Amino acid sequence: MNIILFGPPGAGKGTQAQKLVENHNYYQISTGDLLRNEANKKSNIGVEIEKLISKGEFVSDEIVNDLLNQTLSKLNSHDPIIFDGYPRSISQASNLEQILNNFRRKIDFVISLNVSRDIIQKRIMGRVTCQKCNITLNEYFDQERIKNLSCSGKYLVKRKDDNLETILNRYDKYIETTKPVLDFLSKKTTIHEVDGTLKIEEITDKIEHIIKG
Repeated sequence: MNIILFGPPGAGKGTQAQKLVENHNYYQISTGDLLRNEANKKSNIGVEIEKLISKGEFVSDEIVNDLLNQTLSKLNSHDPIIFDGYPRSISQASNLEQILNNFRRKIDFVISLNVSRDIIQKRIMGRVTCQKCNITLNEYFDQERIKNLSCSGKYLVKRKDDNLETILNRYDKYIETTKPVLDFLSKKTTIHEVDGTLKIEEITDKIEHIIKG
């Protein structure tokens, strides 16, 4: 079975992808990893990728397709795959469908972890560190734990995070670009939406329920 896993920054998508790898021997394909690995090889394509990335430019779909073809050709036809954060555009979704067809594969499940912008912001802005206990908590989501700290929360300090704007911009971009892709994929398969605000174990259980039917 092959899965596409979507989720905005802060939704825990990487954690859930790793759970599938550990529990079911899924082969995880992240195009970011594919590009970085190829760049590190210093191959002809790798050198071109490195130049594009260093300039802050996008790597063409043609190069990504090439790397996907190479990767899939090395896998056993029965190896389950999880596509982590790919495709990111309708053209990439269409390309992926064609590439999988060439290997007699298809996407069996599309899973989308949903987390609101407000929750993402609270996850960042609510982070506090106890200077005595040396642990990081969230004043919005860990109120019970904070109350039960041996120091009674007297040494909690706000974490300064300069990346809030960047993360929220990435979130907005994700929502903008992913919706058309999900609409495209919904015409071909069911989109399974999962509440990304649940505990890690609860999200894992829901994904397990989806793939086991």
